[in-house]
Amino acid sequence: MIAPVLTSTQMRAAEALAMAGGVTGLDLMERAGRSAADVLQARFPERPVVVLCGPGGNGGDGFVVARLLREAGCGVRVFVCPGVVDQKEGDAASMRAMWGDAVSPLAAFRPSAGEVVVDALFGIGLLRPLSGETAAIVAAVNDAGASVFSLDIPSGLSGDRGDIGGVSISAEVTVTFTALKPVHLLAPASRRCGEVVVADIGVPLEFMERAGAACWRNGTELWAKAFPWPDDLTHKHRRGRMFVLSGGLAATGAARLAARAGLRIGAGLVTLLCPPSGLLAAASQSTAVMTAQVADVADLLGKTRDADVVVVGPANGVTQQTRQHVEALIAAGRSLVLDADALTVFAGEPGLLRPQPGAEVILTPHTGEFERLFPGALARAANKIEAVRAAARDTGCVVLLKGPDTVIAHPDGRAVVNVHASPFLATAGSGDVLAGAVAGLRAQGCSAFDAACAAAWIHGDAALRFGPGLIAEDLERIFPQVLRELNASRPRQRPPGRLV
Repeated sequence: MIAPVLTSTQMRAAEALAMAGGVTGLDLMERAGRSAADVLQARFPERPVVVLCGPGGNGGDGFVVARLLREAGCGVRVFVCPGVVDQKEGDAASMRAMWGDAVSPLAAFRPSAGEVVVDALFGIGLLRPLSGETAAIVAAVNDAGASVFSLDIPSGLSGDRGDIGGVSISAEVTVTFTALKPVHLLAPASRRCGEVVVADIGVPLEFMERAGAACWRNGTELWAKAFPWPDDLTHKHRRGRMFVLSGGLAATGAARLAARAGLRIGAGLVTLLCPPSGLLAAASQSTAVMTAQVADVADLLGKTRDADVVVVGPANGVTQQTRQHVEALIAAGRSLVLDADALTVFAGEPGLLRPQPGAEVILTPHTGEFERLFPGALARAANKIEAVRAAARDTGCVVLLKGPDTVIAHPDGRAVVNVHASPFLATAGSGDVLAGAVAGLRAQGCSAFDAACAAAWIHGDAALRFGPGLIAEDLERIFPQVLRELNASRPRQRPPGRLV
């Protein structure tokens, strides 16, 4: 199912649209609390529960959870922040009145490892770090090793950011309402969220889109229909011509990784373009991947005249020659995947990478390369998603910023966050494989954005399947398993009639 990602502002706007359509705030709060109570009982059956309620809507959700658990026969205690009992108006105050039972001050709470602690202190509206008594209680909860069940987001975190600014809850499970928030996906804060469950409380996708939603968690449902499966009439030339520019004698490995990944993911013809010094080394290690010598820029342009995509950067060298290659290919209107050295040679000059009309350029930096190419962009932006969006808009390129929370952005503002991956991808060469996979899909006719999203997911899925001990060479060998399952799950068209 499609998983939109909403900022705090967009979430409030979507709820306002729902309420304008006749749903009340109390309705939404009741649905949120009921959904959370259902998940809690499924995850932690027959455990005593403590609910910590704050002064706003998150606290109101907590009172609903407490009431429903009590009705189900669970033992429940409620502790509240200062001022909660004095509130007389608003939906949260109404839900506290419906609880109608004793509450204790938050300062009196002493966490125990045997209890489930429901964190309903602060939700997406928190704008400042926790301090004083609340911060002390949160730290005590974390230290006690209790099972923590957070409502919407763990208290102390910002719904819109991936950083951890101060003291915050570390949850085992977080139930969020209507849609994911950036904090659920962006590292390192996402690690504090534990297992994230999205509860539908009756805000339609249409309202989320009207509220400005243009970011999604990466998943097959986003690009499955655009995936370039061959049919009975497909031949190798129709599956695309992909070229990879190689480094010299001692630097052909990265390009070979990219080339094999592109071939394995389906590109019909893949050629390594090598300087004279690297041709023998590349050719001796290649079979289905072809090799050709490139003498100069004119030769490069001639050999890539019929290219569907060209990969430049993996171990090409941070040299004037690499820069000239990229500039010439862009000027000639080639569609490109630029990685590694092809990005670093343009440090601070990202505008020079803008593609010609009709061509598409995909940038695949890791964080260091992104910072060199777009100095200060991550620090200036509200979060990683917005930084990558700005980079895509300013260059006219699709930008894929690699990491545990890979962000992919289109120049038109669409963005996707990929968390379907493995920490074992932190190994030399895995990024070269990803660049090749992106290019292989682009060669087959995928749009740059779809190719980047699909390749990131497949690359991550291969790593998850392999597990510990992964090296870059293993990844493309796992691609057939991933592709086989994707192929088996796609809707089938009726095959054409055959003569017998």
